Amino acid sequence: MRLRIGAVAFSGFVTSMLMAQPIPPAQVDSFSGKPRVVVISDIGNEPDDQMSFVRLLMYSNEFDIEAMIATTSTWQREKTHPETMRELIDAYGEVRPNLLLHAKGWPEAAELRDRVHTGQSAYGMGATGKGKSSEGSKAIVQAMEREDRRPLWTCIWGGAGTLAQALMDAKAAHTPEEMKKLLARVRVYSISDQDDAGPWIRKEFPELFYIVSPSTPTSGEYAAATWTGISGDKYYRNGEGADATTVTNEWLEANIRNKGPLGKKYPKFMFIMEGDTPSFLNLIANGLEAYRRPDWGGWGGRYVYRQPYGETHEIWTQGGDEFKRVDSRDTVVGMDGKEHTSDQATIWRWREAFQNDFAARMRWTVADYKHANHNPTVVVNGKGGTESIEMDMQVGQSITLDASQSSDPDGQAIHYRWFHYGEAGLMDGNLAAVTLSGADTARVTVRADGACRPFWLPMIPCKGDGVAHVILAVTDEGAPRLTSYRRVILRVRGTGSK
Repeated sequence: MRLRIGAVAFSGFVTSMLMAQPIPPAQVDSFSGKPRVVVISDIGNEPDDQMSFVRLLMYSNEFDIEAMIATTSTWQREKTHPETMRELIDAYGEVRPNLLLHAKGWPEAAELRDRVHTGQSAYGMGATGKGKSSEGSKAIVQAMEREDRRPLWTCIWGGAGTLAQALMDAKAAHTPEEMKKLLARVRVYSISDQDDAGPWIRKEFPELFYIVSPSTPTSGEYAAATWTGISGDKYYRNGEGADATTVTNEWLEANIRNKGPLGKKYPKFMFIMEGDTPSFLNLIANGLEAYRRPDWGGWGGRYVYRQPYGETHEIWTQGGDEFKRVDSRDTVVGMDGKEHTSDQATIWRWREAFQNDFAARMRWTVADYKHANHNPTVVVNGKGGTESIEMDMQVGQSITLDASQSSDPDGQAIHYRWFHYGEAGLMDGNLAAVTLSGADTARVTVRADGACRPFWLPMIPCKGDGVAHVILAVTDEGAPRLTSYRRVILRVRGTGSK
């Protein structure tokens, strides 16, 4: 049967569909200091957890790591390997004196060793319940109970059973109001579902902030997951347009494994490189500030707030609204010069930058300051630091963003690239239309063309104001070339707005 409706009726239908979508949380995390981090890993299952753990240690000056928990998963159901974490931390301890030549804030190895714990020792929900608390679950509860204005990021690299036990224990020990306060502190980024605990947590604790591509506790849905954009191009055959140069074993051998005691602990991958790393990439203080809200997008990918099939409520995940032709996917020009649209592109678009950044840090473990490269310092309109800059504009107005005070600590020439991250900020509502002039210079002119970009269906009305995220990437000429960023968020007021 063919459905025939008039343009006005169809416009009303589409508008009602748009309005029926879940209202996303408006909260943007704002805090000072380093992000708090808990890692739950089935390390020892296969090489990628160990690889990710090495990178975690190489950015440990960027975080307050409160617990590292060795646990199980569908791939490792009855064993945990905290000794592997401690072995890697010992290697980090050997290179820490050299790291201090390049940056401040590196934690003592002994301090990190004390924060390694064993989680649930058997599979999933079968290993949870009254009287089944573990060192790991207790450490999570202690971190939740700690009075701190900063969110507690819980990065799940394996099964979520230990987090489930922690939530059970916390609920039993606190009033509903107290529990509500504790849950408000937690942010979860899970690398798919690797046991049956993740779905249980999301059902029992619907208030919990949760980033995940829901899956069965197998690898059956992994190829569709955003996190595979870290390096899954060849294995999952889902990275059309991506450049795999920096995620081969050959590149890793030259730039990571041959760099000192910690590099020697970085194994060759079995399937893909560092599948768990996206869970903490957005927490790095590189100027993208993607940890403020998952729809901003950054090295660890971009997500939207919606209710996937099989879930009981909205979570931060993939998918989204097709009427506006914008969802959780990014459209990026690939190495072939063509545009490619995918969830994985939200990560691989940054790959050269985050791999070069890792390689430079590994060189810090063996070289002095003079013989290593360091990130440029970005200043926009006289404002230093890494914090995002927010500005208001009217439709038709132009503004100038000036980064000419930016510099490189090693005295190298720097190059500028401004771009409109068109999909970022999707959950604010309207995505504004802007035009950039002089995007490859220190000063860019941004014109606000409209509070809404043209919709796929022209009869959808544009109501209210819009938002546009403009990103500045500043890259030096060192070896490897390093990039720092700055995010400018433009609130574009439509005609008639004040």
